[in-house]
Amino acid sequence: MGFKVGIVGLPNVGKSTLFNALTKTAAAQAANFPFCTIEPNVGDVTVPDDRLDTLAAIAKSKQIIPTRITFVDIAGLVKGASKGEGLGNQFLANIREVDAIAHVLRCFEDGDVVHVDGRVDPVADAETIETELMLADIESLEKRLQNIVRKVRGGDKDAVQQERLMRAALAALEEGRPARTVPVDAEDAKAWDMLQLLTTKPVLYVCNVSEEDAANGNALSNAVGEMAAAQGNSHVVISARIEEEISQLDAEEAQEFLSEMGLEEPGLDRVIKAGYALLQLETYFTVGPKEARAWTITKGTAAPQAAGVIHGDFEKGFIRAETIAYDDYVSLGGENPAKEAGKMRAEGKSYVVKDGDVLHFLFNT
Repeated sequence: MGFKVGIVGLPNVGKSTLFNALTKTAAAQAANFPFCTIEPNVGDVTVPDDRLDTLAAIAKSKQIIPTRITFVDIAGLVKGASKGEGLGNQFLANIREVDAIAHVLRCFEDGDVVHVDGRVDPVADAETIETELMLADIESLEKRLQNIVRKVRGGDKDAVQQERLMRAALAALEEGRPARTVPVDAEDAKAWDMLQLLTTKPVLYVCNVSEEDAANGNALSNAVGEMAAAQGNSHVVISARIEEEISQLDAEEAQEFLSEMGLEEPGLDRVIKAGYALLQLETYFTVGPKEARAWTITKGTAAPQAAGVIHGDFEKGFIRAETIAYDDYVSLGGENPAKEAGKMRAEGKSYVVKDGDVLHFLFNT
């Protein structure tokens, strides 16, 4: 089960620098001119979770395997991308393939770094990107509505449902609202997802500030925060330049550097955690002397489907899940003490896995 977050933004806002830091490589060429990135760069990153280390220490696990999330560095969009400007069609196709969007906004002044529109206004930049995505969705829906009419006339139930959802999305978009603002019933959720609209994807605004503003942000990032709150979205303040420097240091050096900058943790950790939360993801653990491992599921996942993340056979032959809450596992000192204290539960197929659960699955082969 892979989850992808696409890093988007106008040219020269720090997307590739952020990607380099995230993946701790120089895989994404960072340069001071538009369209430096043409093909998307892809990198898997570890999701920071202190709980995994704690569990491994208690179980004396020989190996620690964290969960991961994929970030995709997508080339800079410009006004007119929905009409193909700046290789826009290719970039929009890349966005369509990700699960969520991390929208990097330039919140720093620097005369040596050109802005594609000749000014620094992150809120306007956000509106530019959102407008292009909405225009692309409108064009896509209008074409598909033309093609679905015959099926609707023929009484195709799926087509009738699709047309209803398409028209609801189109109405919102024509009012200037992204498709994610459309309320969708549970029975329509699958068909809605199949529309693959760009503006249904959740958005995290990443405010890229100068090094001196990394700890507290600035007026520009504050404006983005207000915009995000009004939209029901979230934002993170980082300095991509600092994060890239930190990514090249060892753990001790990085901690010293963070302390000098007045930072408690790397901004990247906040970006990764925010991306994880944005996708409505949770973590459960399997723990033993061989390995302690984190597994990613979406919120609301039932035990059999959570088992299927490990292997399809676990889901098919699911019998039950032996479950210990994280806090019980830690406070009591491991699996056996938790079992002796009556804190290990046998959960069946209807059990919804909770974030932090330590699980052991029993299944028929």
